[in-house]
Amino acid sequence: MQRDQAWGIVTEFVQSDSLRKHMLSVEYAMRAYAEHYGEDVNSWGLVGLLHDFDWEIHPTLNQHPMDGAPILRERGLAEEDIRTILSHGPFGERVTLRDKVLIAVDELTGLITAVALVRPSKDIRDVETKSIRKKWRDKTFAAGVDHAEIEHHCDDLGVDLWEFHVPLVLRAMQDHAQELGLDGSLV
Repeated sequence: MQRDQAWGIVTEFVQSDSLRKHMLSVEYAMRAYAEHYGEDVNSWGLVGLLHDFDWEIHPTLNQHPMDGAPILRERGLAEEDIRTILSHGPFGERVTLRDKVLIAVDELTGLITAVALVRPSKDIRDVETKSIRKKWRDKTFAAGVDHAEIEHHCDDLGVDLWEFHVPLVLRAMQDHAQELGLDGSLV
């Protein structure tokens, strides 16, 4: 599957602008990780872009992402990409490096977005790792973000949360500030 086909699926099934931007954030983080590990950047990016495409249709964890898999098969997504998308669900088994990266970046992108949006500039390029760490300590900030899950998956990957994971995901998102609507244009 090509990226433009994947984006067509996103625009067909996802109406929420914030969900689309979340999916883009995960795509960019997955691409950054793939580049770091010398993996297939396009395949990893597709997994990130499509991982939540069925959320508005099936917004419960007992249906998402399983119910979206037949649609992705029908549209021609590779079976290994579908398996990785399924791995980020509650019943998914995270076996491969890519599985582990997807689950590790998914929650973190939401936290980083929230940190950017509370800044006066609303520009993610003004966010630093230390800003995220400060908000991390406040358990009421972005309360839906599961900190323990992020920490667990970083441990599973064997990467340091603050020295590697957060900076890599932050940089990936900063490099695409305009596409994510986090370039200060909301001010």
